[in-house]
Amino acid sequence: MIRATLMALLLATPLNAGEAEDRKAASIALLEGQGVPVLPSLPAIETEAESLRRSEEEVIRRTVALAIVAVKGETGDSDLARNLITQFGADDSWFSPAEQAFLDTPDPDPQMRAQFAWRYETVEVMLWALGIYDELKYPSEIMDVPRMAETLRTLGTEGLRAEARLRPQAELLDAADVIYRYHWATRQAGLDGAPPPAGLYPDVIWERHHALNWLIGAHGGQPWDEVTTDT
Repeated sequence: MIRATLMALLLATPLNAGEAEDRKAASIALLEGQGVPVLPSLPAIETEAESLRRSEEEVIRRTVALAIVAVKGETGDSDLARNLITQFGADDSWFSPAEQAFLDTPDPDPQMRAQFAWRYETVEVMLWALGIYDELKYPSEIMDVPRMAETLRTLGTEGLRAEARLRPQAELLDAADVIYRYHWATRQAGLDGAPPPAGLYPDVIWERHHALNWLIGAHGGQPWDEVTTDT
């Protein structure tokens, strides 16, 4: 009877469940040290075995696509976007349906432009994931756009391919778990009518959460336009 009960427990509990709980505990300790509120009952995210491993080429193409739509979002310049597509050797398959629709809009409205200009934040995540950037800084301010532009201008697509080394899946999952908990903290502050805690920048966090959830294939590997950022 004891043996049967033990076997049932083993079958019901993933062998790698400790990985997710250890990651969650490390994230909570980090946030508490930064003075960020935490919700201990917030679940753990996917384990390595449950997550999706993107290819370097897939991440490189996503990086370039995001940068191009962000530039059009900032400038509203369709000719510049087309020139960048040619310069980086991109084609329609690199862009999501929503991105392609935006690129095809000759005079997008300010709200649409602002939405895509925020994609700069996701470019930073991709460059970090590819090992081009050494770190993801604390999300208290917007990313350094001139640095990003110079990085991509210098490397180009072929340079990205030569230099990219997609980080281990464990590192991507660590970052995704942390941003998930930052996102809860800022959303809860908003619900409470309070300012974001510990200097966190909600819009930066939302964009990073979107990018990291795509990178790890959260919720079954949703396509870019359908990625959710639940907390």
